[in-house]
Amino acid sequence: MEYQVGDIVKLKKVHPCGSSEWEILRVGADFRLKCMGCGRQIMIARKLVEKNTRGLRKP
Repeated sequence: MEYQVGDIVKLKKVHPCGSSEWEILRVGADFRLKCMGCGRQIMIARKLVEKNTRGLRKP
């Protein structure tokens, strides 16, 4: 899949706030993702994002 900054990804696991959608803020070997529910930002390895992605939508 082609990931770009600003895309919204739906991941397999749900964040504790109840949202499973994340906005991509940075792309590279690691991704910076922002939770669409609570706004929390995380850094996660590209491999994990690719493995756990259930959906991708462009803004």
